[in-house]
Amino acid sequence: MAPSPPRASSPRASLLLLAYLAFASLGLPDGLLGVGWPSIRADFGVPTEAVGLLLMAGTTGYLTSSVLAGFTLARLGVGALLAGSTLLTSLALTGYATSPAVAVTTGCALLLGFGSGAIDSGLNAYAAGVYGPRHMNWMHAFFGLGVAVGPLIMTGVLGTGLGWRWGYGVVAAVQLALAAAFALTVRAWRNRGPAGPDGDAPAAAVAPVRARDTLRLPAVWLGAVAFVVYVAIEIGTGLWAFLLLTEGRGLTAGVAGVAVSGYWGSLFVGRVVQGIGAERLGPARVLRGSLLGMAAGAALVALPAPAWVAVTGLLVLGFAAAPVFPLLTLNTAERVGAAHADRTIGVQTAAAGLGGSVVPTGIGVLLGRTSVEALGPALLVLAVALVVLHRVASRPRP
Repeated sequence: MAPSPPRASSPRASLLLLAYLAFASLGLPDGLLGVGWPSIRADFGVPTEAVGLLLMAGTTGYLTSSVLAGFTLARLGVGALLAGSTLLTSLALTGYATSPAVAVTTGCALLLGFGSGAIDSGLNAYAAGVYGPRHMNWMHAFFGLGVAVGPLIMTGVLGTGLGWRWGYGVVAAVQLALAAAFALTVRAWRNRGPAGPDGDAPAAAVAPVRARDTLRLPAVWLGAVAFVVYVAIEIGTGLWAFLLLTEGRGLTAGVAGVAVSGYWGSLFVGRVVQGIGAERLGPARVLRGSLLGMAAGAALVALPAPAWVAVTGLLVLGFAAAPVFPLLTLNTAERVGAAHADRTIGVQTAAAGLGGSVVPTGIGVLLGRTSVEALGPALLVLAVALVVLHRVASRPRP
């Protein structure tokens, strides 16, 4: 008697949709603070630079939970981890909305970072084991969409006179709904193996290994450094390109702003388009081409040429960089082995948070002490270093 058709494909589709929404919601809080901070600062009577307290607290929580999530994922289960962490982010955002003082808000930022890091690490680990390159890229594109929608939410509530607290309240409600969805689907998230082209059941789970065995692998740390460098390029470009275009290349603020927006837009479009390309051409080939494309874009930004050359470089850099984070995450198991993949992804996610906060700050110090024209060479050095790191980390394991 022929076996009955597997049922993995239907819940897998529903989990895929939930994962997309979760990635979008993960980006929502990141977009609130920039628009809301002037109002927050005025309400609490604190200086502008006090935002650094929130950023430091959020980064600390994010780095800590990213690593811990990777090392506890097998015990907790991805569904339980996502449900609990999303509930924590909802509570943290509710704390923002009701906070009486910046000290309380800083504590909430720590909780928000703790929840966000676990969600990011857990979702990436799950998706790397289940979904292909197209969906990995598209999930990260949805994160960018969430970051873009966040400012619109805060702008909308401020425009209606409701106040900044309502912006955080709206996103807290979204996170609470997601937490409920994760809680209701905890059992469905247990299947971690990749489904076959016909919806085949997941492969058997790999045997557990000791945490110290994971940390001894050179590929784990090479991969972590690669994530530091990649996110440093992505965030550093978006943070400092406006300064280069206005003070270094003579563009007006309006035109430079559109150019920087185009950079972020090319990152989003690149993830949508190259997600399909990676599925057809193979992730390894697309990843190699993207890394070389990042170096080419950085070289255009570094050239002492008219402003349009730098703008072109930004668009090339953004489009080329688009699939790098998702594809580096996707091939983690190939580099370190399936038994070490979850923990490694946790380390890589934490490294990404570190690269997005520390290195761009260092680039800012460099620009302040030298010239805004140092941005292009700095990005080029980082892009070349990323090519070398990937080449070394991709060597076959003995």
